[in-house]
Amino acid sequence: MKVVIAEDSAVLRDGLELLLTTRGHTVAATVSTGDSLQSAVATHTPDIAVVDVRMPPTFTDEGIRAALDVRRAHPSVGLLVFSQHVETRYAAELLAGGTQGVGYLLKDRVADTKDFLAACEQIASGGTVLDPEVVTQILGASRRATNLAALTTREREVLALMAEGRTNTAIARTLFIGDGSVEKHISNIFAKLGLPPSESDHRRVLAVLRYLS
Repeated sequence: MKVVIAEDSAVLRDGLELLLTTRGHTVAATVSTGDSLQSAVATHTPDIAVVDVRMPPTFTDEGIRAALDVRRAHPSVGLLVFSQHVETRYAAELLAGGTQGVGYLLKDRVADTKDFLAACEQIASGGTVLDPEVVTQILGASRRATNLAALTTREREVLALMAEGRTNTAIARTLFIGDGSVEKHISNIFAKLGLPPSESDHRRVLAVLRYLS
């Protein structure tokens, strides 16, 4: 199995290389940036690329965005996103292009090197390996997006003003509607976001958090 590793941590990068080579696999290149990943894959055409999510220069999502570019340019190359973070938007996009030869594992949840190696081999041969926590977060993000999509334009406007900390009276004044209309819109928002009355939860805060996420 020929592998390209994209990881900004030198210690982890060298550790993965040592692990793979001692088990008889070939590490064709190790890189520390998303741009270098694309170049390395184009040069070596590996069986699999192991990619971290957060890489230089901003350490946000460069790695997984580079993985998506690799997927589009080299669909036969297996991809294992190996990170401490779940980027639900890009993970869903990666899986939407087909699950063959794709994996997403969380570093903290891989307890055995044998499991990691088995995952690499499975992905390189066209299989799919997903951490259950990744699946849970992707599905949760999908449900939240679906719920927000169900809001009308006016309900979205009301929710946006709620997120700014406006009171019902201030929202009514801004949108030139009555206080009763604002209350009705907020009630509809709670219903569509699946936020029933509760003594332990503040629905207004939960709705705003849902909107901001």
